[in-house]
Amino acid sequence: MKCLFPLMLLLASGAQATEAEALVAAAKARTEQAVRYDGRYFTIGYPGGDVPAGLGVCTDVVIRSYRRLGVDLQQKVHEDMAQHFALYPSKRIWGLSRPDSNIDHRRVPNLQVFFSRHGQSLPVSQDPAAYRPGDLVTWMLPGNLPHIGIVSDQRAPSGNLMVVHNIGRGPEQDDSLLRFPITGHYRYFPQ
Repeated sequence: MKCLFPLMLLLASGAQATEAEALVAAAKARTEQAVRYDGRYFTIGYPGGDVPAGLGVCTDVVIRSYRRLGVDLQQKVHEDMAQHFALYPSKRIWGLSRPDSNIDHRRVPNLQVFFSRHGQSLPVSQDPAAYRPGDLVTWMLPGNLPHIGIVSDQRAPSGNLMVVHNIGRGPEQDDSLLRFPITGHYRYFPQ
C-alpha cells in the first residue's frame, strides 16, 4: 500500500523525523519475516541477545525494529532495571527479586515503564490524529493480555494509521490502532 501523506509533514523535523521513518521502515520489514508466535522463556546472550529468528511475540517486533536502528533494548532495559528495579513491575507481576536480561525487555509492562522513563509518555487518546508514525502503543487485549505495536506511516481504509505488531499470526501491519483498549502511548528515540 502506498503511503498516503508525507511523513515529514507529520513529524517535527530533522533527526526525530529521520528516526521515526527508520523505525517505521524497520517495523514494516519485520512483516516480511516468517515468525511463529512463541513467548517461551529463552536463555539468550547479553548484550545483543535474541530469541531464535523464526520465533517471537509482540515485544520482539519492537525489539528487533529498534535493534535495526542500532538500539539494544535488551541492554537498555536491563541496565535501567539494575539501577531502578523497584520502579518496574517484575516483583509484583512475576515475583522476581532482581532483573533478568533474558526476559525483562520482552515484557510489555516493563517496556511501558522504560519508555515512560526514557522517552515521551504521551496522552492516551481515542482520536487517531493523536498518533504519529513511529509512536509506540500498548493495549490490553481480551484475557487481560498486554500488547505493544509500532504505528506505521500507512493508512487503513478506515483512515487510521495502521500498526505493525505480532498479535499471534506473526508480524503484520493492520488497522488495530483503536481496536483494543489503549493503555499507553510513547515516543522513544534515544540520543
